[in-house]
Amino acid sequence: MNILRRMTILLAALALIAPCAAAADFVFSITEGVTYFQTNREIQARFQPLADLLAKALKRPVRMVVVSPYNDVREGLAKQEYDLAFIHPAHVSLAAIKSGQYHSVAWTTGFIDYSVYLLINKDQPYTKFDDLKGHTVVSPDPDSITAVMLRAMLRDQKLTSTDVKVITTRYQDAVPFYVEYGFAQAGATAAKAVAKSWTAKGGKILLTSRPTPIKQFIASSKLSADDDEKVRAVLTTLGQSDSGRHALATLGYQGFVAPNRDDELKAIAWLGL
Repeated sequence: MNILRRMTILLAALALIAPCAAAADFVFSITEGVTYFQTNREIQARFQPLADLLAKALKRPVRMVVVSPYNDVREGLAKQEYDLAFIHPAHVSLAAIKSGQYHSVAWTTGFIDYSVYLLINKDQPYTKFDDLKGHTVVSPDPDSITAVMLRAMLRDQKLTSTDVKVITTRYQDAVPFYVEYGFAQAGATAAKAVAKSWTAKGGKILLTSRPTPIKQFIASSKLSADDDEKVRAVLTTLGQSDSGRHALATLGYQGFVAPNRDDELKAIAWLGL
């Protein structure tokens, strides 16, 4: 009877420990842009080497979750379901930062000065934004960072939806088509490759927006200071080790740097968050 009783107590204790072990997982969410197509499996494969390095530094399992719909990641951020989040659309991450529930950990090198280019056909006489009054501008998905930046550009010029009609198409690559064939008189894209291809074919860029950092790592305010520092150290020193360089090569990014708080506050204000 004593043995049976002890076994019962032991099983009950293990049942209590199991949920705690699951809760100890470090939850790392990833939200890439909606204007480029990637499968969840492809995204997870790219981030796996980084997740392995984070797990090693934190000494606990890292559970990756790919959250593609922006409203879903907003809901998760509001509930602070993620310890760490990598978010392409800056208006989503910056809104979470403004709320105080998250803070910046690192920015992605090469995406600190993300700008919107307004593409126009080579035969168009436009020279300034105001020339687009009464005309149509096409942008990617209305909840993309490109579209949010375009709306900020319109506010800067005190232009409203009655002055300039904005239509949208989901993907960045589709923007030039609308301009080339006259469905819109200008197209907004933040993809440098798209803008470069456009000018290489003789197209013009009417103007370029102010830069905004995107592809940010943000951490929950619930994360301990020790874990926060470990995550920051992993991200900002990847280029200093073979395993880190492998992680960067798999991700396709140059590296990650410490954020600039002043630029962050300016971006929050400019985007109207």
